[in-house]
Amino acid sequence: MNTTKNLIQKLYDNSNLSRDEFTLLIDNIDENDYEFLFNLARKRKEEYYDKSVFMRALIEFTNYCKQNCNYCGIRASNSKVERYRLSKEQILECSDEGYRLGYRSFVMQGGEDPFFSDDLLCDIVKSIKYKYPDVAITLSVGEKSMESYKKLKEAGTDRYLLRHETASKELYESLHPNMSFDNRRNCLFILKELGYQVGAGFMVGLPNQKTSDFVNDLEFLKELNPEMIGIGPFIPHEDTPLGSSIGGTVEKTLVMVAITRLLLPSALLPSTTALGTLDSKGREKALKAGANVVMPNLSPTNVRELYELYKDKICTGDEAAHCRKCIEVRINSTGYSVDMGRGDHSEWGK
Repeated sequence: MNTTKNLIQKLYDNSNLSRDEFTLLIDNIDENDYEFLFNLARKRKEEYYDKSVFMRALIEFTNYCKQNCNYCGIRASNSKVERYRLSKEQILECSDEGYRLGYRSFVMQGGEDPFFSDDLLCDIVKSIKYKYPDVAITLSVGEKSMESYKKLKEAGTDRYLLRHETASKELYESLHPNMSFDNRRNCLFILKELGYQVGAGFMVGLPNQKTSDFVNDLEFLKELNPEMIGIGPFIPHEDTPLGSSIGGTVEKTLVMVAITRLLLPSALLPSTTALGTLDSKGREKALKAGANVVMPNLSPTNVRELYELYKDKICTGDEAAHCRKCIEVRINSTGYSVDMGRGDHSEWGK
């Protein structure tokens, strides 16, 4: 067995790798090792979640954002974006349709939009929970104070997604003007402290990203131990400062998904839309590399193209029901089965 395979086996055997070993693995893994890595990642996933792939209904409810992240298509200074906000009534209509289609997990995602105050978000969450007490609600609306996170938790929010994007301070600050690396991390630890199921994650293929940055990501995730980890390729958007950059690859992203599965075996790992955008079979490949969550779009079709974090996003024209059926067929084609339940982390509530 070669050195790379030895390191993969060591990770699978629940031995922590040193920084040097992670560096050696990431730098030297190639297509000859992929099948070995992905097989072990699948095996580990199935020990915790069997053949289940959890479906979450995604509602992208605002593309206004006060932040100016250099890679993001809805950044505040992009004047070419046609902005929108869904009303409370529209969001509740989305949840009605989702519930009818069988979803019991909703992800409300938006830019950092001051219009959606704590009180308004709490009202929306309470309204969904009052009507559908058996659903799990995830929010993904960026950095907030501990007090705000506490209010949202008390209103009934179960989970919170806040990708750390990169665990390297210099790289983070080069991508996020006027944002604090330390505050981003602090928000994640606050969310853990408040009892959320927490989602972090990072991008693959950022300009100037080095192997040491990936090692930082893995070590940070090990420390935080989030319930959910989103890993996707960086896809440049032409109307941003990074518009002419090269972007990430499907292969490297799949490797990082699989390594993360072995490092944090019980994590919920989404098969991201970004992978499906770069490769028509990208989401299926991620499921075969250790991912176990998909998030079909439940937003009204007339706003889907407007929530454009990166170019050429897929599934912008499909009706919610079509999106649900299409993804179910794709999941079944990989040998996995759809689970429409809440899809909690395997250790949650124990």
